[in-house]
Amino acid sequence: MNLPAAAPGDDAPDWNASSAVILVNLGSPRAATPRAVSGFLAEFLSDRRVVELPPLLWQPILRGIVIPLRARRVAHAYASIWSGDSPLRAISQRQQQLLQQRLRRAHGDAAPWVRLAMTYQGPSIAATMADCQRRGIERICVLPLYPQYSATTTGAVFDQVSRYLLGARSLPELHLVRDYHDARAYIDALAASVREHWREHGRAEHLLLSFHGIPEANVLKGDPYARQCERTAQLLGARLELPASAFSLAYQSRFGRAKWLMPYTSETLRELARRGVRSVDVMSPAFAADCLETLEEMAVENRAVFLESGGGEYRFIACLNDRDDHVGMMAQIVCGAGCVASRA
Repeated sequence: MNLPAAAPGDDAPDWNASSAVILVNLGSPRAATPRAVSGFLAEFLSDRRVVELPPLLWQPILRGIVIPLRARRVAHAYASIWSGDSPLRAISQRQQQLLQQRLRRAHGDAAPWVRLAMTYQGPSIAATMADCQRRGIERICVLPLYPQYSATTTGAVFDQVSRYLLGARSLPELHLVRDYHDARAYIDALAASVREHWREHGRAEHLLLSFHGIPEANVLKGDPYARQCERTAQLLGARLELPASAFSLAYQSRFGRAKWLMPYTSETLRELARRGVRSVDVMSPAFAADCLETLEEMAVENRAVFLESGGGEYRFIACLNDRDDHVGMMAQIVCGAGCVASRA
């Protein structure tokens, strides 16, 4: 078969690895320019997992209206957080490196080779899997960095894995991680990040957990995302020993005119301010790495919403990013998936 070209920038391991871990995140434009953003949006929003409209109906709208209207504005937003590369890509690369170091320290030559792929704009999942197989990797664990499962995110990753396998002559032993929304190590890491924030900045009156939204219709069709977000919020609130009145859940980043999961983050912040809540701590537990939706939408746009509605203090708690306990959680998942070779 014709294998995709190898993902750039990844050297072979310096030990005889028989297994690999592929961390996968969404991806981002290659530059903070309208042209690069247009290419990213075209690829991302053409995925039928993301927008389920028939292509004959959607593509003229996407390319004739959505991209021309959004590309320049989104590029400007990216430019405000860009520092040599997109934060999501830079953080994901650090996660890859730190996970590799941790696994090597713990397991030596039995450690898997850790790779990084993106669903959109590369390095592609297919190229990364092909490169692993070229190097004799027999076992692959694909870990999408989405704690809560949605067909729009994890489902899209699995689609790309499946398309690669359809053309593969020799199939690897494969483990696909579906979600980790209620994993103890994930909840512990979230709770630790909140407590550290409180020790450094003090504790606000209210903690808002803002998850990325999806269309409500997706949930009605069977997507478990909302249920898993609610479970994450419940477990985190319990771990922090918060009464129900001291924290809440909302959904951000809605797109288009369809009804998305509610309550909306911006409206929740306005309501909290109207109720007299003077200070809020805000975090986005659905994101494994800070990105446009956290660093610009949550840390800047929604701060303005809260303050303009009469709120006093608004503090954004960073995503788990390359925290040691976050990388440790990934290592636990990898080991649980049987991706560490036997020393026998």
